[in-house]
Amino acid sequence: MATNSERGTKRRFGQAFSYPLKAGAKINKGAVVALQNGLAIAGIAAANLTVVGVAAFTADNSAGGDAATAVNVLRDTFFLENAAGADGITAADIGRDCFLVDDETVAKTNAANTRSRAGRIDHVEPGGVWVFINGAR
Repeated sequence: MATNSERGTKRRFGQAFSYPLKAGAKINKGAVVALQNGLAIAGIAAANLTVVGVAAFTADNSAGGDAATAVNVLRDTFFLENAAGADGITAADIGRDCFLVDDETVAKTNAANTRSRAGRIDHVEPGGVWVFINGAR
Protein backbone atom coordinates (compact mmCIF):
# COMPACT_ATOMS: atom_id res chain seq x y z
CA MET A 1 0.00 0.00 0.00
CA ALA A 2 1.36 3.43 -0.93
CA THR A 3 1.95 6.05 1.76
CA ASN A 4 -0.64 8.79 2.15
CA SER A 5 1.27 10.69 4.84
CA GLU A 6 4.81 11.17 6.10
CA ARG A 7 6.60 8.00 7.11
CA GLY A 8 9.51 7.40 9.50
CA THR A 9 11.51 5.12 7.21
CA LYS A 10 14.28 3.28 9.07
CA ARG A 11 17.84 3.89 7.96
CA ARG A 12 20.95 1.91 8.74
CA PHE A 13 23.91 4.21 9.36
CA GLY A 14 27.38 3.01 8.56
CA GLN A 15 28.59 0.33 6.25
CA ALA A 16 29.05 -2.63 8.61
CA PHE A 17 27.10 -5.85 8.23
CA SER A 18 27.36 -9.40 9.59
CA TYR A 19 26.75 -12.60 7.63
CA PRO A 20 26.75 -16.28 8.70
CA LEU A 21 29.69 -18.34 7.40
CA LYS A 22 29.40 -21.45 5.27
CA ALA A 23 30.59 -24.68 6.91
CA GLY A 24 34.37 -25.03 6.58
CA ALA A 25 34.90 -21.43 5.45
CA LYS A 26 37.73 -19.20 6.63
CA ILE A 27 37.83 -15.59 5.51
CA ASN A 28 40.89 -13.46 6.18
CA LYS A 29 40.72 -9.83 7.24
CA GLY A 30 40.70 -7.66 4.11
CA ALA A 31 39.40 -10.42 1.82
CA VAL A 32 36.42 -9.89 -0.45
CA VAL A 33 33.34 -11.66 0.97
CA ALA A 34 30.60 -13.19 -1.15
CA LEU A 35 27.35 -14.94 -0.33
CA GLN A 36 26.69 -18.41 -1.74
CA ASN A 37 23.11 -19.47 -1.02
CA GLY A 38 22.97 -16.92 1.81
CA LEU A 39 26.20 -18.03 3.51
CA ALA A 40 29.48 -16.10 3.49
CA ILE A 41 32.57 -17.41 1.73
CA ALA A 42 35.86 -15.86 0.63
CA GLY A 43 35.55 -14.52 -2.90
CA ILE A 44 36.07 -17.02 -5.71
CA ALA A 45 35.51 -17.12 -9.46
CA ALA A 46 31.99 -18.53 -9.64
CA ALA A 47 28.64 -17.51 -11.07
CA ASN A 48 25.64 -16.43 -8.98
CA LEU A 49 27.51 -15.10 -5.95
CA THR A 50 26.56 -11.83 -4.28
CA VAL A 51 29.63 -9.84 -3.26
CA VAL A 52 28.78 -8.06 -0.01
CA GLY A 53 32.01 -6.31 1.01
CA VAL A 54 35.39 -6.87 2.61
CA ALA A 55 36.01 -8.74 5.88
CA ALA A 56 36.63 -6.40 8.82
CA PHE A 57 38.32 -9.21 10.79
CA THR A 58 39.39 -12.80 10.12
CA ALA A 59 36.50 -15.23 10.62
CA ASP A 60 37.19 -18.96 10.90
CA ASN A 61 34.46 -21.57 10.60
CA SER A 62 36.84 -24.33 9.48
CA ALA A 63 35.49 -26.77 12.05
CA GLY A 64 31.91 -25.50 12.21
CA GLY A 65 28.68 -26.20 10.40
CA ASP A 66 26.71 -23.72 8.30
CA ALA A 67 26.12 -20.48 10.23
CA ALA A 68 28.06 -21.63 13.32
CA THR A 69 29.83 -18.25 13.28
CA ALA A 70 29.64 -15.00 11.35
CA VAL A 71 31.91 -12.58 9.52
CA ASN A 72 31.79 -8.81 9.95
CA VAL A 73 31.82 -7.12 6.56
CA LEU A 74 32.43 -3.52 5.48
CA ARG A 75 30.91 -1.93 2.39
CA ASP A 76 32.72 0.96 0.75
CA THR A 77 35.27 1.61 -1.99
CA PHE A 78 38.26 -0.73 -1.69
CA PHE A 79 41.63 -1.04 -3.42
CA LEU A 80 41.81 -4.50 -5.04
CA GLU A 81 44.26 -6.33 -7.26
CA ASN A 82 43.81 -5.99 -11.03
CA ALA A 83 43.63 -9.09 -13.24
CA ALA A 84 46.47 -9.58 -15.69
CA GLY A 85 46.49 -9.57 -19.47
CA ALA A 86 43.48 -8.88 -21.66
CA ASP A 87 41.14 -9.05 -18.66
CA GLY A 88 42.99 -6.29 -16.86
CA ILE A 89 41.00 -3.18 -16.01
CA THR A 90 42.01 0.19 -17.50
CA ALA A 91 40.89 3.80 -17.04
CA ALA A 92 38.49 3.26 -19.97
CA ASP A 93 36.52 0.88 -17.70
CA ILE A 94 35.81 3.44 -14.93
CA GLY A 95 32.10 3.43 -14.09
CA ARG A 96 31.57 -0.12 -15.35
CA ASP A 97 31.09 -3.32 -13.39
CA CYS A 98 34.05 -5.56 -12.59
CA PHE A 99 34.03 -9.24 -11.75
CA LEU A 100 35.48 -11.40 -8.99
CA VAL A 101 38.53 -13.55 -9.75
CA ASP A 102 39.38 -14.46 -6.14
CA ASP A 103 39.18 -12.86 -2.70
CA GLU A 104 41.47 -9.96 -3.68
CA THR A 105 41.38 -9.70 -7.49
CA VAL A 106 38.91 -8.26 -10.00
CA ALA A 107 38.69 -8.47 -13.79
CA LYS A 108 37.08 -6.61 -16.67
CA THR A 109 34.83 -9.47 -17.82
CA ASN A 110 32.66 -12.20 -16.34
CA ALA A 111 34.65 -14.81 -18.33
CA ALA A 112 31.64 -16.29 -20.15
CA ASN A 113 29.43 -16.02 -17.04
CA THR A 114 31.86 -17.89 -14.76
CA ARG A 115 32.48 -14.88 -12.48
CA SER A 116 30.16 -12.82 -10.31
CA ARG A 117 29.88 -9.04 -10.23
CA ALA A 118 32.25 -7.58 -7.63
CA GLY A 119 31.25 -3.94 -7.84
CA ARG A 120 31.71 -0.73 -9.82
CA ILE A 121 35.12 0.49 -10.96
CA ASP A 122 35.76 3.93 -9.44
CA HIS A 123 39.45 4.50 -10.21
CA VAL A 124 42.44 2.67 -11.69
CA GLU A 125 46.02 3.06 -10.47
CA PRO A 126 49.22 1.26 -11.49
CA GLY A 127 48.99 -1.02 -8.42
CA GLY A 128 45.31 -1.92 -8.59
CA VAL A 129 41.68 -0.89 -8.89
CA TRP A 130 39.36 1.08 -6.59
CA VAL A 131 36.05 -0.79 -6.51
CA PHE A 132 32.78 0.37 -4.94
CA ILE A 133 31.15 -2.66 -3.33
CA ASN A 134 27.51 -2.18 -2.35
CA GLY A 135 26.18 -5.72 -1.95
CA ALA A 136 24.18 -5.73 -5.19
CA ARG A 137 24.36 -8.47 -7.78
